[in-house]
Amino acid sequence: MSVEINGTVSDGWEPLVEKFASNFDRFSELGASVCVTYEGETVVDVWAGDRDAEGNPWLEDTIAVVNSCTKGAVALACHLLADRGLLDLDAPVAEVWPEFAHGAKATVTTRMMLNHTTGVAAFRDELPEGSAFDWDYMCDRVAAEEPWWPPGTRNGYHLMSFGWVAGELVRRASGLSLGTFFREELAEPAGADFWIGLPATEHHRVSPLKPFRPGEKEEFSAFTRAFIADADGLQARAWRNRGGAKGDSPEVWSAELGGGGGITNARGLARIYQSCAVGDFVGPQQVERMKRVSVATERDAMLLLPTRFSEGFMLRMDNRKSFGGDTDSVNIREGAFGHVGAGGSIGFADPNIGLSMGYVMNQMGKSVLLDARGEGLVDAAYLCADQQL
Repeated sequence: MSVEINGTVSDGWEPLVEKFASNFDRFSELGASVCVTYEGETVVDVWAGDRDAEGNPWLEDTIAVVNSCTKGAVALACHLLADRGLLDLDAPVAEVWPEFAHGAKATVTTRMMLNHTTGVAAFRDELPEGSAFDWDYMCDRVAAEEPWWPPGTRNGYHLMSFGWVAGELVRRASGLSLGTFFREELAEPAGADFWIGLPATEHHRVSPLKPFRPGEKEEFSAFTRAFIADADGLQARAWRNRGGAKGDSPEVWSAELGGGGGITNARGLARIYQSCAVGDFVGPQQVERMKRVSVATERDAMLLLPTRFSEGFMLRMDNRKSFGGDTDSVNIREGAFGHVGAGGSIGFADPNIGLSMGYVMNQMGKSVLLDARGEGLVDAAYLCADQQL
């Protein structure tokens, strides 16, 4: 191994660590961590590489922005509230957020707020710079936005708007801000170093993300081609019109951005899903809703590839053998649920075998979903788990 691997690994899980090490040689991994829990015990917790371009090492407590892995954390909060009887996922959203349910959105249910079918996937009119850091303003904009398609007729990934579409449900049902509820009711009980709104006192631990730089003959995804081709299209408005919630700045780290601003490491991701994996998080009926397909399509209106979602979570989407173009995938197994983050991170639970996993890195890949690094780690984790049976 050309990179020093730090941390711990249990007997039988060494192949996963070997795959993790190989990512540094084969795929120019810069700094990263991977963690797996199995039947309630941590069996892999390792980290390696550099936390920044200056060569400072990735440490045990290094954390990084995990982009849309944050959506999984928001979904966990919603399902916890539903399990407690504080949020009815089958009720009209008008009962929780009447300002949202007007015009074409009058029939939207809370379930649709989680499965990317409301149609409020982007903002047409330009958001003022810095508006993403004003929660009330953004929720007013979400409520006023006309949907890009009749709600419930199709699904299209709500790239950043999900943070307010679903996050406001948490605030209204709990009476707490999204970041506060998540920290007090999920992260702290799980012992997870995971934040939606990172205190300034913790900023020194953040590893900045290194953007993906395409090669000369790079083949882009359909999503990327679409936002390059049409500046006023859905993809371009979702990607570029974010009210200042771009980049990797201290202002972004401190904000409660439920669509993609969460900050953690692999251990934090694995721990928030651990109780889901062993059946201690919510009741079995709620777990079934987290595992069950709520919407699936051959062509997601936003991502322009086949997707499958439960209520708030990504499910198995294995497009690696696709002959139709994009091969971006989420190669977890049937019955597992979680979420990837742009650039390649992932956190998920597989209650069928009692496994949870997190992978966080600072060198972003080009894929909308997982790339070869994360796919290889997920495959290796499953192979190791199979050997335990």
